[in-house]
Amino acid sequence: MMNSVVLARRPIGNPVETDFAVREEPIPSVPDGHFLTRNDFISLDAGFRNWMNEDSGDEVLPAMALDAPVMGLVLSQVITSRHPAYSVGDRLMARFAWQTHSLSDGSDFIAPLPRELEFNPSAYMGVLGDTGMSAYFGMTDIGKPTAADCVLISGAGGAVGSIAGQIAKLAGARVVGIVGSQAKAEWICSTLGYDAAVIRSGNQPLSQAIADACPDGVDLFFDNVGGQTLEAAISNMNHRGRLALCGAISGYGVAPHGPNNLFEVVTKELSVEGFMTHFRHERYEEAREELSAWLRDGTIQSPEYQLEGIERVGKAFADLFAGENFGKTIVAL
Repeated sequence: MMNSVVLARRPIGNPVETDFAVREEPIPSVPDGHFLTRNDFISLDAGFRNWMNEDSGDEVLPAMALDAPVMGLVLSQVITSRHPAYSVGDRLMARFAWQTHSLSDGSDFIAPLPRELEFNPSAYMGVLGDTGMSAYFGMTDIGKPTAADCVLISGAGGAVGSIAGQIAKLAGARVVGIVGSQAKAEWICSTLGYDAAVIRSGNQPLSQAIADACPDGVDLFFDNVGGQTLEAAISNMNHRGRLALCGAISGYGVAPHGPNNLFEVVTKELSVEGFMTHFRHERYEEAREELSAWLRDGTIQSPEYQLEGIERVGKAFADLFAGENFGKTIVAL
């Protein structure tokens, strides 16, 4: 038998555990041109909340159907194949669904992995998966931090932010992270090497808190949150600063708060670029080699918030929005 986590109801605002349910069904047979995987880990990524609303489909993904398996990234291994491009034993990082097994015709987003993994398999969902790729491409392609920069990162204690901050430190930059709690503030500084932290839910306006932590202004802002956080960052940007927009968790599934100071982008001559990692799929191997080298010599860490069992997937996803995760959220199956 196989188990699937389905969308039991459409979330209202931030998702909660009861928005999801586990269904059991027989493992499907494998027709010609298809292969079957056993999924060992599920990656929980806040961005998938975008496609849980009715009629939310776009050019990237279709809207998720009620009572159907929830789309998401998995780390899997092929166990049966009638597909010429995939063999039994192949390891994959793929956009399948929150399931213990997946049947695919190969048309899904799939990134092959080495058969023999050098690191803990869960790392290929985190620092060596889409999470690490997002931090890598956002920093190296767009942000391009230098030792002269003050780098500000929102969602600094989350999956992408925890890696992005470490990459910026490798460039010699002064790195400041925006987080939602004192515990995360202490953690990103003591464990990840951030130079300072700003607590988003603090007693003073966020813009002023950023100004206090970045007295010489911000040269590079790596954004995972959007909304009011983006607005506060823009107010603190230096002339010709750069903004790499990776995510906007504050607006997923709710009416977003748009920045009301966009004219500062003009007056400060800011460079703003959004990006999606899967459009750089052909460069995954390049990024993984660089990230692996840093992980191998201990230059960067791969922090994880890991739960176990398919029945914990809904909780793990809700925990993302509640700020419970320190690093990458993963469920081991």
